Amino acid sequence: MAQAMESATLAGGCFWCLEAVYDQMKGVQSVESGYIGGQVDSPTYEQVCGGRTGHAEAVRITFDSGVVSYRNLLDVFFVIHDPTTLNRQGNDIGTQYRSAIFYHSPEQQRCAQETIAAVTEARLYLNPVVTEVVPATRWFEAERYHQEYFARNPSEGYCAYVVGPKVAKFRQKFSSLLRG
Repeated sequence: MAQAMESATLAGGCFWCLEAVYDQMKGVQSVESGYIGGQVDSPTYEQVCGGRTGHAEAVRITFDSGVVSYRNLLDVFFVIHDPTTLNRQGNDIGTQYRSAIFYHSPEQQRCAQETIAAVTEARLYLNPVVTEVVPATRWFEAERYHQEYFARNPSEGYCAYVVGPKVAKFRQKFSSLLRG
């Protein structure tokens, strides 16, 4: 059976958290940390962290839609970050940490909107979901040292206290989606 590779681009705070989770998901071929949604060409991490480029820290996920659906990716997304805090995830504050789905097709846009409606209807959160659903724009890969950061630095403070618990939550709630 031929693989049906697709891309998904998601922003939900620090890209290390999202990358660490999606790296463990079956059907995911690759996860790349980077920047999207801003006005500066080839932004650096320092520029994005400064909050003046308009970019979000995000991940670009390449996945086999014959193994895992786009909806599965979104279901995980809405559990591993807080989609109700505008421009913030925990102590990470600024537009670069916003919750956003950057869709690549009308089908992804529709799925994102339907997922947000389902999360809202299920009252998974006390506050309203503020996740942006916007077209994917130009992608900029983050610096090499950001790629696979959690895998290479699991004991580093931020990884141990912020990323690790998100990975554990994913593993507990989505055991059927774990890579074999």
